[in-house]
Amino acid sequence: MADLTLEQADTIGRVALERARAGDSQPLTVVVLDAGGHVKLARREDGSGIARFDIAHGKAWGALGMGISSRGLAARAAKMGTFFTALAAVTEGRMVPVPGGVLIRDGGNRIIGAVGISGDTSDVDEACAVAGIEAAGLAADIEER
Repeated sequence: MADLTLEQADTIGRVALERARAGDSQPLTVVVLDAGGHVKLARREDGSGIARFDIAHGKAWGALGMGISSRGLAARAAKMGTFFTALAAVTEGRMVPVPGGVLIRDGGNRIIGAVGISGDTSDVDEACAVAGIEAAGLAADIEER
């Protein structure tokens, strides 16, 4: 399969926000990164806080950078605090190890990007990301590994 397309990224962002509105969630910000960590799409709902882009980007960037979901990063951070302190320094604080950062995999199980969402609880953020990824015909990876 080809790299993540703008059309797929747009579907992910649109459906994630539709899911949020259907669930009466707080205003969200969605950031979709390609496999190289570049912003493919960002959507910020009216009323979403000014820090939400950075948080969403950090969730996606951390998942992509470490090759596991931000849920998995959170589980590891709880067990390996010293390593995550060092990791925060090495990455200049760009990682946000809490749920809401989801890897995007293609049909061949290849990582082609990541989605980060911020604005509601981490579980709601993650569920909206998964809905968007699946609507784009791709696989959402939230494994903790």
